[in-house]
Amino acid sequence: MEKKERPLILVTNDDSYHAKGIQSLVLAMSTLGEVVVVAPDKPQSGMGHAVTIHHPIRVHKIELPYADRAYACSGTPVDCVKMALYTLLDRKPDIVVSGINHGSNSSINVIYSGTMSAAVEGAVEGIPSVGFSLLDYDADADFNASMKVAIEIVGKILNDDHFPEHVCLNVNIPKGKEIAGIKVCRQAHGMWIEQFDKRVDPFQKDYYWMTGEFIIKDKGEDTDQHALDNNFVSVVPVQFDLTAHHAISHLQNWDLS
Repeated sequence: MEKKERPLILVTNDDSYHAKGIQSLVLAMSTLGEVVVVAPDKPQSGMGHAVTIHHPIRVHKIELPYADRAYACSGTPVDCVKMALYTLLDRKPDIVVSGINHGSNSSINVIYSGTMSAAVEGAVEGIPSVGFSLLDYDADADFNASMKVAIEIVGKILNDDHFPEHVCLNVNIPKGKEIAGIKVCRQAHGMWIEQFDKRVDPFQKDYYWMTGEFIIKDKGEDTDQHALDNNFVSVVPVQFDLTAHHAISHLQNWDLS
């Protein structure tokens, strides 16, 4: 009888391979399949879907507990996925799993997130993908509950023969051990009100440090933010088609030459 090949799980993140979040995720994924890690060699938070084009990308093999193979990459999270798919792996992974991020990627944060951009890159390649984030910025955060959520959701994806094509999941997990449940949601409408703190360096040159406040005006009870506020895990299906389909008919009424 032919032995069934274990699912190949590509794991990455934006906090670097040093982060407790990815190490916890690797441990969780090792219960589900063969784990290959390709992760940044330094923090890459807020990189979004950036790729490296102006300097070389360097990759070297590392040892990471519970990973079958692991590599550190000098590039962005999206670079990590591309390197894995086109250089480092000998077969297409069954799933791309990104995280577990230290901090929220709910609402508009999905646009800026390196964690989620890595998952989106997997979806671009037609691979089921998911990004996990824990609402705790502590470097030594407790990831036990998050690991259980990751095992459950990745297990569901691997067993779903009809998982939507070119879609990835954005999963945010509330801080704490007592989770009320898991809800499939839509992305809440929120935005950052940016401020730039002007400072002066030792050479009397001005520089700026970006700060700001995150504002949610969306009061819908079907949003990721509402779920998280009520201690539920939020699951939002995300796509990379940014077409505003509802606006096409309006624009077609313009008198365009």
